[in-house]
Amino acid sequence: MRRLFVTGIGTDIGKTLVSAILVEALRADYWKPVQAGTFYPTDSENMRSYISNDTSVVHPEAYRLKGHKSPHEASADENIEIDPDKIILPHTLNKTLVIEGAGGVMVPLTQKYFILDLIKKFNAEVVLVVQNYLGSINHSLLTIDVLKRNNIKILGIVFNGSPHRASEEIIMNYSGLSCLLRIVKEDKVDKEVILKYAGRITNF
Repeated sequence: MRRLFVTGIGTDIGKTLVSAILVEALRADYWKPVQAGTFYPTDSENMRSYISNDTSVVHPEAYRLKGHKSPHEASADENIEIDPDKIILPHTLNKTLVIEGAGGVMVPLTQKYFILDLIKKFNAEVVLVVQNYLGSINHSLLTIDVLKRNNIKILGIVFNGSPHRASEEIIMNYSGLSCLLRIVKEDKVDKEVILKYAGRITNF
């Protein structure tokens, strides 16, 4: 089973959007191991509304936490102890599983266990979502350096939102990574938008 781990340079960067595009393009399964924030539609619920094919499976989360905050804090608020050993890959008949992280790579699940550790545990390939904003160059390059230092394979970058050529160029040049996809700001995200971008995925 191929494992693609979608992470970003921060929170609310577009990981669920990118995950949905990959799931649709590859007819892959989807899994969000840890969901923090269940007062609004969860990422798994959004995923079910985004995909059009009837073969992809949305697997249940290992942990569902109410608080829209860091998982280590949200779990403490509910007196829940996140046990990384209980975060087990779901069984899938598909060849590809798209795994969506929570926030960025250094988001803590416990005091000593981070999203980065999940990526290593699953031996997953990373798709990095970058959104252009003041500070995004720094956040992008730091994220890339952490992944490379931990010998994690980065498939490439997805730029999401308003393009900014100067920022994108320095990120690409410094990292040596390729751009997998560019997503512009859409008025809304629905199945048609997901299908449009899924048709542009050709390098997987």
